[in-house]
Amino acid sequence: MGPGAKASRPRSAYGQYAGTHVRSKSHHSTARPATSMIRRDEDDDDEEERDFYDDRMEAMERQFSAFKEKMETDMQKATDQKESIQQLQSRVTELEAIRARLESVNRDLETDLKDAKSCMKTMEMEMEMTKRNTAFEADDIRRKHRNEIEDLENKHEKATHRWRSEKEAAEEKVRRNFEAQIDKLLKEHKEQLDGLNAKLSKETETERNRQLQKEQEVEAEYASKLRAAGIEADAKQRELQLVQGDLTNVKSELDRERALKTALQGQLTDATTKNLTLESSNTAMKEKINFLESDSQAQSSAYNDLHRRMQEAIEAAEQAHDKLRQEETLRRKLFNQVQELKGNIRVMCRVRPAHASESDPAKISFPDSDTDSKEVAIQGPEKISATGKDITAAYQYSFDRVFGPASQNLEVFDEISQLVQSALDGYNVCIFCYGQTGSGKTYTMSSADGMIPLATAQIYAEAKRLEEKGWRYKIEGSFIEVYNETYNDLLGRSEDLDKKKVEVRHDAAKKQTNLENTVSIELDGPNRVTELLKTADKNRTVAATKANMRSSRSHSVFILKLVGTNGITGERSEGTLNLVDLAGSERLEHSKVEGARLKETQNINKSLSCLGDVINALGSAKEGAHIPYRNSKLTYLLQYSLGGNSKTLMFVMVSPLQAHLQETVTSLKFATKVHNTHIGTAKKQTKTA
Repeated sequence: MGPGAKASRPRSAYGQYAGTHVRSKSHHSTARPATSMIRRDEDDDDEEERDFYDDRMEAMERQFSAFKEKMETDMQKATDQKESIQQLQSRVTELEAIRARLESVNRDLETDLKDAKSCMKTMEMEMEMTKRNTAFEADDIRRKHRNEIEDLENKHEKATHRWRSEKEAAEEKVRRNFEAQIDKLLKEHKEQLDGLNAKLSKETETERNRQLQKEQEVEAEYASKLRAAGIEADAKQRELQLVQGDLTNVKSELDRERALKTALQGQLTDATTKNLTLESSNTAMKEKINFLESDSQAQSSAYNDLHRRMQEAIEAAEQAHDKLRQEETLRRKLFNQVQELKGNIRVMCRVRPAHASESDPAKISFPDSDTDSKEVAIQGPEKISATGKDITAAYQYSFDRVFGPASQNLEVFDEISQLVQSALDGYNVCIFCYGQTGSGKTYTMSSADGMIPLATAQIYAEAKRLEEKGWRYKIEGSFIEVYNETYNDLLGRSEDLDKKKVEVRHDAAKKQTNLENTVSIELDGPNRVTELLKTADKNRTVAATKANMRSSRSHSVFILKLVGTNGITGERSEGTLNLVDLAGSERLEHSKVEGARLKETQNINKSLSCLGDVINALGSAKEGAHIPYRNSKLTYLLQYSLGGNSKTLMFVMVSPLQAHLQETVTSLKFATKVHNTHIGTAKKQTKTA
């Protein structure tokens, strides 16, 4: 209200203003006459009073409706909370029951633990007593063995002395017999020689007369053959021109290595055949010319012309040989560039097929089997969460190539044949199979059509082909076993395995590894490797575990040293091919091994772990940084075939069984780590004179 407005007075319950004095009507008072103005004021007051009460009632009704709705909502919430409290109380009751059961189980387990501890103490005491008894027995056996060895050595020395004396006497006797026989034969030979000389002089006189008669006939025949030789030489000249045309065409196709190599090999064969034909013709002509030295000047000029043409053909063939040697050098360079683009460390995966006796296969799929075949996917065991959701884990891995259960060894070898060629070209190459026991490593590496026989056959075929270009190769093979962190020579005698100490020597300048006290066999053919594999398989350490009836308990390394020399260009290459069959990785709770098998498993897992550390260090280390090769005998042996001056390929072998799923996932994770490693650029071990 404004300052000039009058304040309205509040009305009383009877419609009067509070500040107005109202006197009660008495029967003594007399009625006053009312005017029209007074009556009008009273009607207005009554109407205002009715409006006030209506507004007030509407406001109260609205407040009551809102209050009623709020009360209903609160009642519903209270009901829901009571139900939730009842559910929680029932859940608490269940948890209390479970807790009580768990407490009883825990008490039982504690009792069992105490019993186990007491039993363990008893067993430790018994084991200590057994160790002491075993040590005493071992000392007795050692002393007895030492005495027996001394006796055997004395007997051996005596037998050796007696054998030497007998051998000298026998040699003296044989020498006297031979001298007597030689004298007798000399006398007989002299007598026969005198008789033959007399007979020969008579026959010579007769033959001389007959040759004089045939001389004229031979001269006429030679003239006709000389004309035929001239015609044949012209034909050879045309063939030589065709060969030169073919060589010109080959020169325009240098960018395609495979087509160039095939064409040049064919042309070289033709040129070699023609060269041999010309050489044989030349030899025949020389013999005829020597026989007819007194021939005419025309015949001499024809021979000179023929000889000149033959020399030209020989020079053309030599030029073809030189070009082929140049193209071989270019092929090696381009081939190595292609291998470096693919990466100097590659990882491939192979899943073996399940046997008929095996059940419960794992869920393994190959998403890109129709395209690149570089991925493998594995589904873990089915699990359901507390909320009823499916939480089954799925794993997917990518490698350079993935081979399914239907793949054959020849298909696998096609992928590694290029690395075998790199070893022949003078690089250090390491190909090894990694995976759990029973996943197919030994079958892939050493079976009749495995990587070792196929690689050896390829090396011999390629070395034979390169002989035409002046290369001569010396191939030596050795087989080493790494067992319990010691080296064993698998090609030596089985009785010498524990006696002979194999030493590894590294040549830092040549980046080569040399083995001492080992049998190194020069391979003269691809079939020889079958004998080596049989000998090595007989000597290799295997044993039965819960995971595999014939588990390899050691790492086997087949080493091929390839030394090539080119007598024409003066080049020399030294390459090494390491084919490694690693021992099976396995968890102790799965293999259930004890005693000696337990120690073997611990050493196997340690060396495989060191192999992973070396590869990881190679991928992350800077130039000149320390690489832990010496932490394991395996990595120390392969030092120059794993580092930057090498090409490495790892096969991760996978079992198809659900029971081996955990080992499979572990192997694939390790292979993925290796696949993500880059070890730099390999260098060829070649020299040029």
